[in-house]
Amino acid sequence: MLRARLRLLRRLGSRRGTLLFALLWFGSWVFLNGLVLVQRRLLSDYCTDDKSRRILRRLCLDFSEGSVTGDMCEDLCVLGQVEYRRCLYYENGKKVMEARWRGTRVILKSKLENFTSYEPLGILDYQDVGEELSPLDMVFYATLEVRNSLGLAEDEGEEGEEGEEEEGGGGANSSLARLWGKTLKKRGRSYTRAELASLWSLLQQEEYTFLRVLQDLSSHVAKVLGSCGHFYAVEYLSAGRAWDQNIFSLEEVVVPTGGGATGRSSREAAYHIALSFLDLVWHFEHDFTHRLHLCDVKPENFAIRKDLTVVAIDVDMAFFEPKMRDILEQNCSSDDDCNFFDCSSSCDLNRRRCSPGRRNSNLQAICEKIFRPWFSPTLLGAKAGLPLQVELQRTVQECSETEGGAEEVTGGGGGASGTDGVHQRLVSILTRLLQEGGASGEGGASPEPGSQAHTSLNF
Repeated sequence: MLRARLRLLRRLGSRRGTLLFALLWFGSWVFLNGLVLVQRRLLSDYCTDDKSRRILRRLCLDFSEGSVTGDMCEDLCVLGQVEYRRCLYYENGKKVMEARWRGTRVILKSKLENFTSYEPLGILDYQDVGEELSPLDMVFYATLEVRNSLGLAEDEGEEGEEGEEEEGGGGANSSLARLWGKTLKKRGRSYTRAELASLWSLLQQEEYTFLRVLQDLSSHVAKVLGSCGHFYAVEYLSAGRAWDQNIFSLEEVVVPTGGGATGRSSREAAYHIALSFLDLVWHFEHDFTHRLHLCDVKPENFAIRKDLTVVAIDVDMAFFEPKMRDILEQNCSSDDDCNFFDCSSSCDLNRRRCSPGRRNSNLQAICEKIFRPWFSPTLLGAKAGLPLQVELQRTVQECSETEGGAEEVTGGGGGASGTDGVHQRLVSILTRLLQEGGASGEGGASPEPGSQAHTSLNF
């Protein structure tokens, strides 16, 4: 009887061992195959010079076949005036490269790798090959696509605007899409199929549409310099760095040791940059038909020009008011469910829906994410105890804690309460700090002179 039990235990142990071995083998197989798939995915999305050059060669092949065009194509594909330098970013088809265009550093971008990946303009399928689309037709289709991309409904105040002149870069009643449409309509001749197809591929890229429409209205967005097919070039600017004490590289704007009086110290430059940030905030919240919300505020998403103008260079998370309200109005069980990166609202527990109005503001996000660490006592050192510095630190702290969303911010003539009041106090303190340092005390950097002139093929 004892021997029978021992034989049974041996058999059970053997079966358990076999089962354990089989499970271990299967688990190892799954792990190794998963590792191979991850490696393949990483390698496929990895920035390589060979892949980048192949993409540009394919673009030039499309140009030679007459499928695409643009004011950069001939320089890139025929004259050799566009020199590829390096790949900066590549993920899910989005390609970002550094290049030199006629000796000037630029950034080449496209949301998708191949021109054929973009949806074609449907009207071209119903046209004869030799038939062209009139500028008025192109204005109609482009305006609709811009509105759709930026989340802008047709403005109620557009009727009767046909003969009006837009002054000062877009007032409260101007339509961004219509304004750019007027630029397209100035063209004297019709658009070719290659021009239409190229423009349509560009309009399907939200960042291009945003930058191209706003650059004629604001000095605080990166400039689009040209395009070829679905690729477009923007000005090269050095992005901010969270780990840098000055946030931005100031080598070209500060006074070196023993330098002259025409430059600035790093601290004076910081005050100028901070004033430009405040100018950006005011401009984005008051000077367009709809308030513009920044939902990803960090140093890496901003840059400065040589005149210290702050520029938004990554606008994938920037939304006008109508689109912002659609994003925020979601189901919720608490306020935590109503946070969309740096944009937040409150949860209505009765309806279980987030409020469509933003609870915080661009100013609050910039004070919290940029100004507070930038003007902290630790970085200011011995100067941290000076009266104006203390006032600046207290106001920045108050700013980062002051909630003031879309409903609270009034137009240009609002009172000095809430975010508007904090904004005015910050401008006053920074201006006085500049005056104490012997600087001019002007409220921020002026727009860069000589903005890029656009040709008919530079959409």
